Amino acid sequence: MEAESEPYVRLATLRRLHQSMADLNTARSLADTLQTVADGIVNGLDFELAAVNLVKPDGDLVVAAVAGSEGAEAMMAGRTGSRAAWERRLALGERWGELRFIPYTEAWVLTDDDVPQWHTAGPAPRYPDEWHPMDLLMAPMHSSDGELLGVISVDKPRNGRRPGAWGREALQMYAFQAGIAISNARLRANMQRALVRLEREQQALRASEESFRQAFEYAPSGMAITELGGDQHGRLVRTNDALCRLLGRPAAALRRYSFSDLVHPEDLTTLLRTSAEGGRAELRLARRDGSYLWVSLRNSVVADATDGPRFLLTHVEDIEERKRHELQLAHRASHDSLTGLPNSAELRARLSARLCDKPAPVPDAAQMGPGGAGGAVDGGFGPEGLGGGPGGGFGLDGFGPDGYRDCFGGVFPEPAGGYDHHVHTVPPVSDDPSEKGLAVLFCDLDGFKSINDRFGHHCGDAVLIEVARRLSSGVRDNDTVARLGGDEFVVLADGLCRGDAADLAVRLRNAIIPPIRVEGRAVRVGASFGISWAGCGMSAEEVLHSADQRMYVEKRSRSKAHRRAG
Repeated sequence: MEAESEPYVRLATLRRLHQSMADLNTARSLADTLQTVADGIVNGLDFELAAVNLVKPDGDLVVAAVAGSEGAEAMMAGRTGSRAAWERRLALGERWGELRFIPYTEAWVLTDDDVPQWHTAGPAPRYPDEWHPMDLLMAPMHSSDGELLGVISVDKPRNGRRPGAWGREALQMYAFQAGIAISNARLRANMQRALVRLEREQQALRASEESFRQAFEYAPSGMAITELGGDQHGRLVRTNDALCRLLGRPAAALRRYSFSDLVHPEDLTTLLRTSAEGGRAELRLARRDGSYLWVSLRNSVVADATDGPRFLLTHVEDIEERKRHELQLAHRASHDSLTGLPNSAELRARLSARLCDKPAPVPDAAQMGPGGAGGAVDGGFGPEGLGGGPGGGFGLDGFGPDGYRDCFGGVFPEPAGGYDHHVHTVPPVSDDPSEKGLAVLFCDLDGFKSINDRFGHHCGDAVLIEVARRLSSGVRDNDTVARLGGDEFVVLADGLCRGDAADLAVRLRNAIIPPIRVEGRAVRVGASFGISWAGCGMSAEEVLHSADQRMYVEKRSRSKAHRRAG
């Protein structure tokens, strides 16, 4: 009768086991899966007690689920056993395939370890395969790569006997499926956490993008995003309304440009340097009407969230009013308030910028020009009129293979220390038209004091303004006309030979002599000119003093009647 019923019992057990495995696959979370594993032992494999010990991230094992006894669950659930204690148990156990069995006769050595357990003492077995309360049967669960996931502990078989071959095989197969279910549950849990984290990150990103969009679009100052690198480097990708209004151009039109297309040509180098490294720059951008607007650019190099192509975020602030005020202040500091001409400080600065403190080398007598040895070359007004013979000195006009070449073809060694790539200012040494230099014309008005005394300072101021206008009209665009002070003016004219400088002085004096109408009356002033030549090795003060002395020589050489302009 027992032999005939055994297949039926096994079939019923298989059905329960199949249902337990099906339940494993329907569990919704890791906690549900662990409890389903424990319940499946009790419901499908005829054990009254089961506990699932799960490996924690630190390696120890925690009792994650208990089935079959509320008392055992209250005593054990949540308690932890060390990994070393569990490994000792698995090593001591008798191998039943993948299972480990420790009989009550040997389990006494484990009573002092920290593994949670519910076993109690009991009488000795009455027959060889009777289950004893202190018998231990453990089913390790492994992942697909062999990693230990946990251990199922079982107790109290319902038939009171130690499992036979079929029961051991069923428990081993169930532990294998339970390991797969736990691995899948962990994977699902990790995926769910990752999805939740990703969704939170995406929400934060969307919120950040919306904040950026609003800050970008509604910023009171101009904002732009430009390409950084690639074929479209520098192209304006996106602009806000403030920048469109600032430049007088619609957004669609601006997307066809880069900042290098809009910047003032003189500011292009500044823009390129700023764009390459990020930072700040002040420059001019072209408006739609062709005018230029001073702006402050603040650049930030930004990478996108996926570390993809970078772009440049540019903040454009209108500084036209401030820049105009700064330029006005700078102009006032460097220009005469009455005539608008460069003042004495600006004149000296411009002249000093052309001079260095290293004098030209002196050749020997055989290589000297007809003027002989001397310092600066000066020309003024002689007794016979404008002009004057060649002064002393010599000039350098280029570099030879062994040093410096003078205007006569002589070669002189380079001075110690060199000239730091400075383009030297050299005075002409003869009347040869090919010898050109920087002429300094010192002008002093004749008869101006009498106008001030007779008609007042307001009339004198009007005369000075008109003289400044006539002098400025009589020179080239790149020449400098400055008011040194009082009725003294200075003209800097580069690239002139000695004859050109004398002719310029004649033209300027002739331009000053015609009557000047002030408040219904005509007044006249004359002018005396002194010509000096700037050269490296001289200071600005020395050059101006030389021209001033030449002017006084010319003034004294003319009779008082000849100097009066009427």
